[in-house]
Amino acid sequence: MSKHSIGPILALVAVLSYSCALCAQKAAQPSARPAGEGNGENEALSGPAPAHDLTGVWMMHSPPSMRRFTNFTFTKDEPELTPWGQEKYHEAKPSNGGQYTLATTNDPVLTRCDPPGVPRVYFHPYPFEFVSTPKYILMLYEYDHWLRRFYIDGRPIPTDPDLSWMGTSVAHWEGDTTLAVDTVGFNDKTWLDRLGHAHSDQLHVSERFHRVDKGHLEVGITMTDPKALAKPWSTTFYYELRPNWEMQEISCSGDYLQFSNFEK
Repeated sequence: MSKHSIGPILALVAVLSYSCALCAQKAAQPSARPAGEGNGENEALSGPAPAHDLTGVWMMHSPPSMRRFTNFTFTKDEPELTPWGQEKYHEAKPSNGGQYTLATTNDPVLTRCDPPGVPRVYFHPYPFEFVSTPKYILMLYEYDHWLRRFYIDGRPIPTDPDLSWMGTSVAHWEGDTTLAVDTVGFNDKTWLDRLGHAHSDQLHVSERFHRVDKGHLEVGITMTDPKALAKPWSTTFYYELRPNWEMQEISCSGDYLQFSNFEK
């Protein structure tokens, strides 16, 4: 068994936001508060998907077969890595399996409060919200106020983008209910997942946001990185609309988790 074997998630790290199978699936204590009394959510979730519209607050709702791993990685099986990817993976000291603590991990999110990057941001068990404009669609994450801007004005994928934590995204509609998003221009400072799979600045993330019906969303994710991944790594995550939720504030500033070794 490798040092990155998938095991129980530390309760302490769960406080940070990650081992949230229960809260992500049942939303027993959601960070986004209901907007008013009485939910009526069953009625709000039914009906056909509206055309060209992802608007609303969405929360992960994985099927039972996926809940053992969707809090920290994308698939039950390990991805196929290049020699460079293997080397970087073995350098990682993730806290997920219990081998490393907050004092010994080198997870950049836990030790420095670095931005999670894409697609790792999906492992924070908090909702996200879509807001549409004529030029772009905003994807707002409750965790640490991160946002992504998906340009839908017909521009091509940039060939020489400035490198950033969350990348540069362009998008287009495939039919009425699927938004296809391509994101490039990542720096190499983030992990792909909580287990420590690395990526380079050649990472290209393709996402397909398919609104199955009014209340359900499938997010297909494919990672391509010729330096780190021997072949593309793909998965599909599942989300439910939360029509009565309002986004709240979750910050990685230490106001909800105190790090004894936090770097000022």
